[in-house]
Parts: sequence; C-alpha cells; structure tokens
Amino acid sequence: MSSSSPARAVTRTLSDDPLGGTVRRTVLPSGLRVLTEAIPAMRSVSFGIWVAVGSRDETGPQAGAAHFLEHLLFKGTKKRSALEISAEIEAVGGETNAFTTKEYTCYYARVLDEDLPLAIDVMCDAVADSVLAAADVETERGVILEEIAMHDDEPGDEVHDLFARAIYGDHPLGRLISGTEETVTPMTRRQIQGFYRSRYTAPQIVIAAAGNLDHAAVVKLVRQALRGTPLDTDPAAPAPHRATTPAVRTKPATTLVEPKETEQAHVLLGCPAIDRTDDRRFALGVLNNVLGGGMSSRLFQEIREQRGLAYSVYSYASQYADSGVFAVYAGCAPGKVDEVLDLTRAELARVAAEGVTEVELARGKGMSKGSFVLGLEDTGSRMSRLAKGELLYGNLMPVDELLARVDAVTLADVNGLAAELLGRPMSLAVVGPFDSGAFTVGR
Repeated sequence: MSSSSPARAVTRTLSDDPLGGTVRRTVLPSGLRVLTEAIPAMRSVSFGIWVAVGSRDETGPQAGAAHFLEHLLFKGTKKRSALEISAEIEAVGGETNAFTTKEYTCYYARVLDEDLPLAIDVMCDAVADSVLAAADVETERGVILEEIAMHDDEPGDEVHDLFARAIYGDHPLGRLISGTEETVTPMTRRQIQGFYRSRYTAPQIVIAAAGNLDHAAVVKLVRQALRGTPLDTDPAAPAPHRATTPAVRTKPATTLVEPKETEQAHVLLGCPAIDRTDDRRFALGVLNNVLGGGMSSRLFQEIREQRGLAYSVYSYASQYADSGVFAVYAGCAPGKVDEVLDLTRAELARVAAEGVTEVELARGKGMSKGSFVLGLEDTGSRMSRLAKGELLYGNLMPVDELLARVDAVTLADVNGLAAELLGRPMSLAVVGPFDSGAFTVGR
C-alpha cells in the first residue's frame, strides 16, 4: 500500500440479532470488506473469502477459468506448498474447501476458535498470493477434465446443465461452470494468471467469519495476512453490485434431449422467472414449497405418493442478479416420462388457473421460515449469510425482518405470481434413452 493511503478502516455495527450475535462490517482502505458475526456460545469459527467473480464473467474461450483458478489457489503460494496449506489446517482438526458458482467463488475454512488466526493466515495467503506454477496448471487440468468426464456420467446433474442451455442458450448463464474439454484443454497458465490478477482485486472481495470471535481482532489479522500481497493495494471503493439491468434475454421455449443409455430418465420442465432482487421472491419461495418443495407438496404427492411414477420429484427456483428460473425435476423410468410430464403440466396449469389454498399458503410460509431459521444452526451457514448479504444484496436483512417478509406474503401475492409464471410456455430438458426428436415443446 502506498505511504499516502489512509491506514484507517471504516467499521459499523449492522445488527445485534437476538437469534444470533453481533454483526459488524469493516471496509478496508483497499475496498475489501470484512464482516463478522460474534457468537460466543460457539467453540468454532467459519471463515470465508468470497470473490464476486463466477463463470458468467468469462468470455467464451475462457469458459471454465474461474473454476480452474479455484482448483489452483490451493496448490501453493510463495510461503506454502500445497501440502503445507492442507496440513496446517488439518493438524488442528480444521477443514478447508472451495466452490465456484455462476456469479461468485468462495474459499472457506472451519476451525476451532483458538485456531482462527492460523485459518486467516493460510486462507488469505492462498487466495491473495498463489504462484500458479506451470506444473500445477497441468496437474489440475487433468483433474478438471476427469471432473468434467465424471459429470457427464451423472445424468441427474447433466440435465440441469442442459436445462440452463435451453433457457439461456449461448449466454454465459447457459454455460457449464466447469467449462468443457474444448475450452479447458487449450487454456494456458498465462490466461489463468491474467484472469486471476484482473478479477481477484480487493474491491471485489468480501471476507466473512462467524463463531466465537472478536471483530477487531479478525480485521487486524486479515490486514496482517494481506500485507505485501497483490491485495494490499491503494485506496479504492468497494466494487458496485452486479448490474441488474438490462435483464438477460432468454430463449423462446424449447426442448433439448441428450440421448443416453440410462436406466432412468431425467427431466426438467420450467421457464424464466424473477431475479433475486424482486420483492416477489418471498411469494415465489412459498409457491415453490406448495408445488414441489417437500413431501407434502402437490407434485410429490401426485407423482410419487399416489402413483409411484418417480422416486425423486421436486421443484426449485434459482435466482441471479438479472434473471431467474423456476423448474420441476423428475427422475423416472423411461416408459413413464410422458405420464410424468402430462401430470406435471396439468398441475402447473391448475395452480396457474385456480391458485393455491389458504391451508397450502400457511404450510408454504411455515416451510420457508422453518428452513431458513434451522439453516442458521451452524457457523458455516451464518458465515455464508453474511457474505451473500453483502456480495449479492448490498445489505444484511435481519432474521426478524426476513421472517416478517415471509409472513406478509398473501394468497393474492402467490396466486398472482403463479398465474404469471406457470402460464408461460415451458422449456424441457431430457437426458435418457430417447431420440433427439422424441419430445415436442409443450405448455
């Protein structure tokens, strides 16, 4: 950091949640943000480094670069080898991992509270100062190609990627997070290094920690760990949130079939939905619960419990900054696909036309509130909540406010959204022993 840059960070308390602990946020001069939730009753801490870069930020030839980089950052720094990175954390009984999504990448560790200084030093070193050795690039290229091949052998996963392509086409949201053999094989160290240094900048990074900790101590340890690294930079403001306009243009309803000799067929039927900042997301969560969010849902009861047509059937909603999807998944015997699709389409049309009942509304709201609160019972989920609130929404909605927003959802809210979404033409993705023209687009 230059000598003229201010050494002072800006800290404020975001909440003192009765269901959790005190949440504080510090913005370092570099633009990097640190959020913590102090939970004295815990004896562990989850620590995560979140980067606002995912697969949608790649160009076509770069497809898979974010995921490739995620693999490489644990392979060694100027101070530590790959073995030392893992051994130092495992020696204290901790665990580390990472994952890449379409809009962000996360590197995290979970350790005993007394070992948090070690975790901060190791994780900051790995993310900020990886050397990306040429030999490691080649080793991990082989690992990633095996991962891609393994994914191709999992039709239950593959159908979700096929569905994304049906909805988004060539848009980055429609591409595989891992990239493909055609993009990963020729990717050079120089390309990955360029992606690393241009994208992993302090303003794009949020550090979050939850557990038995002291906020000021965490900030001090982070600053010490990043001193002298490429993330120790001149003053800057935190990066703005990902733009929500213009909305992503989705494809007209289409059907994609991946012929594959499988014992079970995998189908996804769905349509474009709302983005993550849309206030109707709470109503969508309730609607999803009613349709296919659990064992009491309409689709589960109709397709599995009453007719025994599928072992797995559920609905879900995925949301991005500027887009979203709603879909129904089913895995069934190939000979039962037509019946499953007919029943699914009929149920979606029924809810679009008639709506849900007051009893279903109450159950759907209870499921939303319960799953959210029960999901906050460990430090990892609380750490994730801090980071996502900052990175994706620009604020941390208090637990009580979120529960109140769910409680405020009305029958008119749910039924209005159902009429709008479920009446849309539906795209279909199928993986199984079928010809590519075996299905037609239907509503």
